[in-house]
Amino acid sequence: MPEIDLPTVIFALVALFVAYKLRSVLGMRQDSERQSGGLLAPLRRVPAPPTAPVVPPDAATAPAPPPATDRWKGVAEPDPAVWSGLDAIAAADRSFSPQAFLSGARVAYDMVVHAFAAGDSATLRNLMTPEAFANFDNAIRSRAAAGQTMTTTVVSIDDATIVGAQLVGAAAQLGVRFAAKLASVTRDAHGAVVDGSPSAVADHVDLWTFGRDIRSRDPNWMLTATESASGAAAQR
Repeated sequence: MPEIDLPTVIFALVALFVAYKLRSVLGMRQDSERQSGGLLAPLRRVPAPPTAPVVPPDAATAPAPPPATDRWKGVAEPDPAVWSGLDAIAAADRSFSPQAFLSGARVAYDMVVHAFAAGDSATLRNLMTPEAFANFDNAIRSRAAAGQTMTTTVVSIDDATIVGAQLVGAAAQLGVRFAAKLASVTRDAHGAVVDGSPSAVADHVDLWTFGRDIRSRDPNWMLTATESASGAAAQR
């Protein structure tokens, strides 16, 4: 029977005991770290108290909607009929923005005035209904038949205000009063001025009506009619 080396046995037992204690301590520390932090800690969600409201990220800083009495202030005349019409259009078309509409109306005014003066029927056709286009196109043809040419410059659009609004079924209509400064001159075949002035700037106030089917995916409003401030049909 081989002799037992007592010191070696004692050393081995001590080593096993130390390893066991280290394993126990490290294991406890790892469990504690996983509970209190670690790489996944930032991903954990802390539940809100039961009484805390659920608030979207930007809702706390978002401005409150204006009171109903001021909803259309600055974009439309303070006329109950106009504001009621705008309310109906906004309720039926959640994407409707009067500011965006007026911005587009200003662009349309500029385009139509210049296209009419240049005799650009193709551009006009894309901006208005067939009935409105027929009036403009007839005026362009009459001017060409007379050998006349027209030059118009929109110096400025000083104001654009919604003065009419209604919703009939799915057909929305908005009336816009434009106050603009134009420089316009019409010349005959020999270049002589027959109307307007090549240097004078005149004030113009016009009422244009735009329409749109709110069921359509096309967001564009089409020009349906034009009137001058006196109520006569405008062919500008």
